[in-house]
Amino acid sequence: MSKASSIDRDIQRAIYRKMYLLKANDDRVRKMLRAGRVVATYYSYRGQEVIPAALSVNLTDGDYLCTIYRGIHDMLAKGLPLKDLWAELAGRIDGTCKGKGGPMHLTYPSKGIMITTGVVGSSMPIANGLAWAAQLEKSGKVAVANFGDGAANIGAFHESLNLASLWRLPVIFVCQNNRYAEHTAYARGTAGARIADRAAGYAMPGVHVDGNDVEAMYGAAKEAVRRAREGGGPTLIEAMTFRFQGHVIGDGDAYMDKQEKAAALAADPVPRYRARLLEAGGATEAWLAEIEAQVEKEIDEAVEFALASPYPPMSELERDVLAEETVS
Repeated sequence: MSKASSIDRDIQRAIYRKMYLLKANDDRVRKMLRAGRVVATYYSYRGQEVIPAALSVNLTDGDYLCTIYRGIHDMLAKGLPLKDLWAELAGRIDGTCKGKGGPMHLTYPSKGIMITTGVVGSSMPIANGLAWAAQLEKSGKVAVANFGDGAANIGAFHESLNLASLWRLPVIFVCQNNRYAEHTAYARGTAGARIADRAAGYAMPGVHVDGNDVEAMYGAAKEAVRRAREGGGPTLIEAMTFRFQGHVIGDGDAYMDKQEKAAALAADPVPRYRARLLEAGGATEAWLAEIEAQVEKEIDEAVEFALASPYPPMSELERDVLAEETVS
């Protein structure tokens, strides 16, 4: 645990700040939902904080991100503003999609957050399209497609990997394998021990990594992004993790293996990395406490902003549905 990190100290700190933000935000959302102060369908990502935190520090605002309904952690790590997020969660006009998208349909293009989709696996072909555009424009941008282990069993996964490899697209496929596809354990729905092994069939690197280990995840992401940006083509990363909550808010997770879950909770990656920073000299207790207090304050302000924001007017029901003619 005391071994020095191979990651630059400023990057270590940036990763931890993102991880704590993701943890604290998810905790707050679930608290607000239980209290009835926000009403929404919500898919908790708690336990999966390392993956987007370690990935996003290798990306720029211009790089593209496509994610899924359990993807708020991906978007916050990429730079989605808290106030815009919370207003959308609360269904208010100041949200990223004017309160009409909710947690399953968030977008914020100025930070490269192109789409959140509720259609399982659809992040992958969309990311291919964005990567193709980047390739044609010679912009040097890369695209990231996040998805779960269950989505790796649908046709879009295989079609997307095949096309990305064929055209050497600058795209990174990130399978956040949290071991459960909705209510089904991995072994009961997926043949083969590793999703990453499938990459060989599409002539691309397949990386199987501990997605709760900051050093391992950062290294895998850095190499995949470098390869894509330099024209080397796509990479499939299977990041192993564990979701601490049920599939959706209100799900009692009775189908989860109790011992497996207990072990995952005991190895919570956020406090574990906090301890790692302290022991290896990456941060002091004073710095960590200050950062955590700042994050909590930012969440407080975002919640206050969201609840003070008005609901969208009825006229918004007809907007953003069909193309509208504009007169210059």
